[in-house]
Amino acid sequence: MGDFSLKIAVIGGTRGLGRWIAKFLKNRDFSVVITGRDELTGNKTSGKLGVEYTPDNIKAVSGSDIVILSVPMDAIENVVPEIAPFLKKGSLLMDVTSVKEKTVEIMQKHIGKGVEMIPTHPLFGPRIRSLDGQVVVLTPLEKGKWFERVNKFLEKENARILVTTPEEHDKMMSVVQGLTHLTYIGIAATIERLKIDVKESRRFESPVYGLMVDMIARIVAQNPYLYYSIQTQNQYIKETHETFISVYKELYDMVLKKDEDGFVHLMGSAAKHLDDLEAALGRSDKAISALTEEINILKKSIGKEVGLRHIYSGKVHAGILEELSPDFLTLNGDNKKIKLKLSNVEILSDKEFYKWKMENYARKTYDVSVIFPENCNPETIVNTIMDLYDVVNASVVDLYQGSQIPTGKTSITIEYEVINREAKLSVENLLKGFGGIIR
Repeated sequence: MGDFSLKIAVIGGTRGLGRWIAKFLKNRDFSVVITGRDELTGNKTSGKLGVEYTPDNIKAVSGSDIVILSVPMDAIENVVPEIAPFLKKGSLLMDVTSVKEKTVEIMQKHIGKGVEMIPTHPLFGPRIRSLDGQVVVLTPLEKGKWFERVNKFLEKENARILVTTPEEHDKMMSVVQGLTHLTYIGIAATIERLKIDVKESRRFESPVYGLMVDMIARIVAQNPYLYYSIQTQNQYIKETHETFISVYKELYDMVLKKDEDGFVHLMGSAAKHLDDLEAALGRSDKAISALTEEINILKKSIGKEVGLRHIYSGKVHAGILEELSPDFLTLNGDNKKIKLKLSNVEILSDKEFYKWKMENYARKTYDVSVIFPENCNPETIVNTIMDLYDVVNASVVDLYQGSQIPTGKTSITIEYEVINREAKLSVENLLKGFGGIIR
């Protein structure tokens, strides 16, 4: 895959995950067309992503090699029969809904022979930047010619691929999504009804509480209609809900009756059932450590130049880190100070920051002539200059031993290119450190 001759239609590609998919595929040189009912949003998204837009689903799928349905579950029932007669023979139909049994049933009912179907569930949202380490579930009823191509494409993108049946997928999702979402939404609503000031509560937070509130916020900030659909469309969620409510009542009664033995037994039994507690503790330790790791790095960077990427806009801010608090930092760049919220930025690695500067900073070329002993090695000097941060190129342009140069000495003229004017001082200090005398 990655062939611009392949035309891919993303039905519902103007918002959310559909928009992310369209952008992702466009960036990998596919020819992409998106659809959406809101023409204003569609044209705006089309312009930003550099893809084609049409409000007409039939026009989009006609002639497309791959069609990806990124619409709500309740829309699948209308969209599939609408586009089915116009799907190209030999094409591929995929969807990204959270419920697979019902989707497969609708597809089987309306999609004729000659069109391969791979019902799919990406277990991530549109906030991620790449497929690295992300789980993508494939639930094909039959593995045709497209299956291998999709599988190889996802492997190349370092996705974690899980191939299973629609039934097994929905049973697992009743816990992975159904139980988790219901619990988190319930906790958020409980905090609200207790009139707890969440900002104030964070002053008392343990690392676990902080992580939990962040995860809850991540869930309740999503599209509530999508989450309602997940709770109501999966037939296995009812049993999961009933079991959870039953267990919760047991625990509640144990606390009311001060049943220590019952509480301890239930909690201990549940712990034993969880897979590999040591690994789970290790992963959660890493998550907790990650909350303070960036702050520790930033503390060591005060007074130094740093590059910070805004996690929502993608914009990179560069400058000298002047101030740092638990929630904010201040950068001084281009004689302008900017205050950024820590939770909204991430630190660029040295390699990422250097690459960004190479692409965004204007380059400046300097010449410097330096007197060294005549037995010096100009190549070694130049290579050392090249190792300096922010130096792009360096080369010897002249060697001179004339009457103006002391006996036993040689003058080396070096031309070097930098992406930060301050690097000029670094080069000169290096040359002096080598014992050179700048002319």
